[in-house]
Amino acid sequence: MSKTLPLRADTVGSYLRTENLKKARTGFAEGKISREELTRVEDQEIAKLVQDQLDEGIQVITDGEFRRSWWHIDFLENLNGIEGFVPEQAYAFKGTEVRKYNTRCKGKLSWNENHPFIAHYKALAEIVGDRGIVKYTIPSPNQLMYPFIWDTGVYESKAAFCEDVRQIYKDVIKAFYDAGCRYLQIDDVYWGTLCNNFSNPEFDFEASKQFALENIQAILADKPADMTITTHVCRGNYKSSYLLSGAYDPVAPELFGQTAYDGYFLEYDNERSGGFEPLKYFNDNPHKGRIVLGLITSKFPELESKDEIKSRIAEAAKIVPLDQLALSPQCGFASTEEGNIMTEAEQWAKVRLVEEIAAEVWGED
Repeated sequence: MSKTLPLRADTVGSYLRTENLKKARTGFAEGKISREELTRVEDQEIAKLVQDQLDEGIQVITDGEFRRSWWHIDFLENLNGIEGFVPEQAYAFKGTEVRKYNTRCKGKLSWNENHPFIAHYKALAEIVGDRGIVKYTIPSPNQLMYPFIWDTGVYESKAAFCEDVRQIYKDVIKAFYDAGCRYLQIDDVYWGTLCNNFSNPEFDFEASKQFALENIQAILADKPADMTITTHVCRGNYKSSYLLSGAYDPVAPELFGQTAYDGYFLEYDNERSGGFEPLKYFNDNPHKGRIVLGLITSKFPELESKDEIKSRIAEAAKIVPLDQLALSPQCGFASTEEGNIMTEAEQWAKVRLVEEIAAEVWGED
């Protein structure tokens, strides 16, 4: 019998990079090992990670984003028309410096039929086999909506740029589907950017929100019926720090009420995320999916109280029926290769806590 996705206990996707992997990536960057040698180490460490997930009783399996440096850039810079570059300033995360690297438009956009992520998905699926549900994560088309990315003189308007971005992502979804992927997650910091800037007079909030909404509506319009596509809405995750703040209220009618995602992985681990009231718009969404409450922080190692988490789930269930709720960590454990400030053992303790609470609240998935 097929399971409803997202599962009651699910995962955002990234895991702390192992020491062997870090050493190999450093060696490759310094020219000490070949690409083939790096790939061999990646394969080995992903196989170990898959087994670790299975040993923890996790049913949804990812590759931990072990082949990436960044959760988003590695995907975006491999699209035709997008290039990576070193900007003058990095993102201003709270209390920490971020590596200077980003993407920008250099030419007309199109899907790269040789995009490495398709091969990466196939490699993961081969390792997992029939032992678990394979999930793959990619950045949202909305990650290309920042002016420094799209407004480079290639396109005459944002609307024209968005037209090509939407076609790329339709091609992306088809490519993953044809490769066998049936569980795809679209990670999206842009909704968090909107929440953070909705009162900023220099930020064109309403127009930006409409572009973001229409991007998602367009790419999901022809989604295969037997493919689960979810989203994770993030506020930044780098070495246990954050980039953005703000409750979901400014975007809730559009994000929760007018997009056809099968699941919404939402950060709810602290006061920066606001309350559950904005989730009321989900009840009016004709496409019934699940709200996945990110109540277990992935930024810090201290374990949450089961009773407190259960109380918060009960609070959310006053807005959205309990049957349409699920639980996950608030974010990945390593949105970039640096990872958050905790040990692998502490990471797995967090994962175990999610599994235990979900089983106690909803029963076996």
